[in-house]
Amino acid sequence: MENIRLAQKNMNDAYSGGFAGVIISGFIWLLSGLCAIYFTEEKAIWFLFFGGMLIHPLSILFNKLLGASGKHDDANPLGKLAMEGTVFMIVCIAMALVLSFQKTEWFFQAMMLIIGSRYLTFQTLYGNKVYWVLGILLVMAGFSSFFLQLPATISIFIGASIELVIGIYFLRSFRSKSKVSFF
Repeated sequence: MENIRLAQKNMNDAYSGGFAGVIISGFIWLLSGLCAIYFTEEKAIWFLFFGGMLIHPLSILFNKLLGASGKHDDANPLGKLAMEGTVFMIVCIAMALVLSFQKTEWFFQAMMLIIGSRYLTFQTLYGNKVYWVLGILLVMAGFSSFFLQLPATISIFIGASIELVIGIYFLRSFRSKSKVSFF
């Protein structure tokens, strides 16, 4: 049991508890929503798709600015879980893109399901049960948006809101634990 705690501590130390990725993801969702409003929903799909590819590199940069390494120990077995979850997510995103050919809003609703499911594994990566809350909220929002047949823009802003609210909670929690002064 002690080994998992050490592995989680290493992940938390390297990535500041993962909060940077949640906030950056929330902002990408928000910008995707603005893209849907000011351009087209199809362009919003591609913004979220390509913007999503920037989440990890931007969060690494943000973590380094905070003084974290942005890299876990190579011997950390949780690193494999993180990579396996990423591969699974990428495969599912391909499915979401195919769904978008049927109905644009299905892409965003599927993305909430995919990303929410991925966050469920973050509880194991970081040892923080709030990731279960984040994952469950996104999954519930994805299903609800689908069954209520919500427009794409509404679905996008729901996803953005959930990630930003939980991300800000993580940020406040990180600040109080680390005594880092920023924002």
